[in-house]
Amino acid sequence: MTDRGLHDARQDKVRVWDPLIRIFHWGLVVAFAVAWLTADDLQPIHEIAGYAVAALVAFRLLWGMVGSRYARFTQFIRGPAAVLAYLGDMARGRERRYLGHNPAGAAMIVALLVTLSATAFTGWLMEDPTRVAMLPDLPQIVAPAHADEDGEHEGYGEGGEDGLEEVHEVFANLMLFLIALHVGGVVFASVRHRENLARAMITGDKQAPGPGDIA
Repeated sequence: MTDRGLHDARQDKVRVWDPLIRIFHWGLVVAFAVAWLTADDLQPIHEIAGYAVAALVAFRLLWGMVGSRYARFTQFIRGPAAVLAYLGDMARGRERRYLGHNPAGAAMIVALLVTLSATAFTGWLMEDPTRVAMLPDLPQIVAPAHADEDGEHEGYGEGGEDGLEEVHEVFANLMLFLIALHVGGVVFASVRHRENLARAMITGDKQAPGPGDIA
């Protein structure tokens, strides 16, 4: 290959995802998978995986404010109108390629982070009945705690633990639905723009922006 050819090959790729974003992404995949698979039979491992998910989400929120360019929320989050416009362009086969997250992908990230946070939070509440009593303004998704004859706290109200567990499972199942949408969107965008987005999240590199792309 000539020197010019080597130069062109180097310029064909640009670094988009920093190492911490990639570690976060695949670490979250592993942590959530472990939490899901151990939910019924291996509670200690399930709880550890849940704490790992919570820690990763906390990191992503921080990195979204102070991280590299394409990791920052201000770089990719758009309003509802922009998301709907992008989805309309997708339906017409004319959506533009984004070097970072496109508006639909950005909306999915927000949905995933919110749902993961709710799943981890309800799981944390379930570990200790007294934690619900620490949150007086918590919406009445579970029966309130009650006291025994001596006025001492006994934990959840009757059926309260079951109710909280149901809410936890709803969020976990919603996560599965969002993950399926996310994977489908990644496959769709990879085909449409002839770019392996899953591989890009491993290497950190994407195709350099071309005419009409948004960098």
